[in-house]
Amino acid sequence: MKRVYICSPLGGDVRMHIAQAKKYALYALKCGMAPVVPHFYALILDDDRPEERKLGKQAGISLLWVCDEMWVFGEEITSGMEEELRLGKNLNLPVRYIDDRQIH
Repeated sequence: MKRVYICSPLGGDVRMHIAQAKKYALYALKCGMAPVVPHFYALILDDDRPEERKLGKQAGISLLWVCDEMWVFGEEITSGMEEELRLGKNLNLPVRYIDDRQIH
């Protein structure tokens, strides 16, 4: 099973974004992929505390090294997602953009 990095917003409404990440992870599983979901660090770290947010971002982005692909969800590309996309491109990961309307 290939590993796919789930790239979608997290900051701001963290609770809503984690709920969306769960939906995206389920979609990836149904597509036969093993989702790698960095958003789940926000369940154990406080995203409102800059040092914990930084730690979570570092841990999440380190997961890109073990992924086979990156899937970008939603219409918004945040600065954190841009950072993930840059590293993904440097690692030559295939990137797929998925609109919420494609998810069933």
